Amino acid sequence: MRVWWLPDFYVRSVTDLSPEWLQSVHVKGLCIDVDCTLTDYVSNDIPAEVAAWLSQIRQSGINICLLSNGGKRRISRLADRLGVPYVARAMKPLPFGCHRAVRKLGLPRSEVVLVGDQLFADVLAGRWAGLRTVLVVPRGAAREAWVTRWKRPLERFVLKSLTPQSLAPYSQETDSGGQTTEEDSSADDTTSDRGRN
Repeated sequence: MRVWWLPDFYVRSVTDLSPEWLQSVHVKGLCIDVDCTLTDYVSNDIPAEVAAWLSQIRQSGINICLLSNGGKRRISRLADRLGVPYVARAMKPLPFGCHRAVRKLGLPRSEVVLVGDQLFADVLAGRWAGLRTVLVVPRGAAREAWVTRWKRPLERFVLKSLTPQSLAPYSQETDSGGQTTEEDSSADDTTSDRGRN
């Protein structure tokens, strides 16, 4: 059963999402938030480990589209450096930017996952757009805008009983008899194991 205000998966960093695991849950495209997900807040620098992860993802055949509420000038420069499409000023949590990103990827929604660090922006936008979602622990969030800092305590309250591997059960799909499939159970176990690393 999916709980609408929670993500399908919860990990510490984008680098926990290996190409092998993404392929095991039939993901062919990622809509990825920028600030506090790929980079520190409003930074133009992508950490080396994140850059290496992005390269691995693209080499595996998984497509990427940056999806950010940030301004077009900065996001377009990052996208150009990475050689990927982008949607800036996405107005998350509204779903319209997600729809645009999915069209840029040219994939069905069932094969696209939204990855971001904000429960009440990224996850809600993905949910309303009909996408699976991955929540990551925010990186470099000390300089966030006041409106985001205002939401963080509420996010912590919602997530206080959860750890970055404990949301895997929410992603389980059921067959017509209401039973979790073996394939999905295996995928969930992979996420839980990865979250403990």
